[in-house]
Amino acid sequence: MNFKGKTMSSLRRVLLIAATVGAISLPMLADASPASAQDVQITGPLAGQPAVRHLRQYRVNRFFVTPSIGYTLQDEFSRALFFGGSIGFHFLDWLGIGVWGGGAPIDIDTDLTTEVANGGQVSENNRLSLPSAAGFPSQVGRIRWGASVQLLFVPLRGKLSLFQSLFVDTDLYILAGVAMFGLQERAPVSRERYDATCAPRTDSSGPVDAAGCLETQSLRAERITPAPMLGVGLSMMFNSFVGLQLEWRAFPFSWNPNGWDVSGLGANNELGGSGFPNRSVGGEDSRVTFNHMVNVGVVIYLPTEVQVTE
Repeated sequence: MNFKGKTMSSLRRVLLIAATVGAISLPMLADASPASAQDVQITGPLAGQPAVRHLRQYRVNRFFVTPSIGYTLQDEFSRALFFGGSIGFHFLDWLGIGVWGGGAPIDIDTDLTTEVANGGQVSENNRLSLPSAAGFPSQVGRIRWGASVQLLFVPLRGKLSLFQSLFVDTDLYILAGVAMFGLQERAPVSRERYDATCAPRTDSSGPVDAAGCLETQSLRAERITPAPMLGVGLSMMFNSFVGLQLEWRAFPFSWNPNGWDVSGLGANNELGGSGFPNRSVGGEDSRVTFNHMVNVGVVIYLPTEVQVTE
């Protein structure tokens, strides 16, 4: 068999196919050029135009005043109704600085406070924590006022559709800053005062001075505590300078919201142990709570003219 002839014939076929493919590919490769994002050019009537035209910039270079009403949420024993507002200035349409403040003259006790007042039981172990069930609301901690300084960042803006017929310019903003809160708590009760007024007698005939023990329940102390402030809000504009503002704020701090003696003593009478009560009410009974509130307000921008881009 002539293997050499067959091999040469097969080789000629392969070379012929390769030459044909090369002849077709070379003109295509000659016309091709490297593609990249920089090579994509906008042509036609949109060439050189900005991404958004006639953008209404509600915040840039404008002051704002926002009277508002706020209400604390998820409080265990008492919720505070705030009356106040905020003022500030925006350097850019997406960045500004503001000050918020308000007082809380009205408190709304929770169902838990009502249940303790109606059905709480006084025993030897909780005689200081609850001298009387009916007087429990008077020892509950309450927020009296708050104030903060914060930065405002606006990451999102657009239009909000109401019932597919009414469209309002809307933006979402984030705030972060520091705050101060005025608190009203149960006044501290020393161990010496407990022994003199609340400790039971050895013959179990009752407290030494019941009136003095009851008095500790209604004595109040006021203090100011710092707290970080975080929040988000939504602004909806009615016209060029007036809008509705919805806001949520969070501010954790340490306090004694129930006025109870909850700290424990160790084997050597040191604080932090597993045994309680320690026969005193004070800073050692405080705990950190995650407080938050919602505000509803009317925002007013000044000057009243809104800036519009080209």
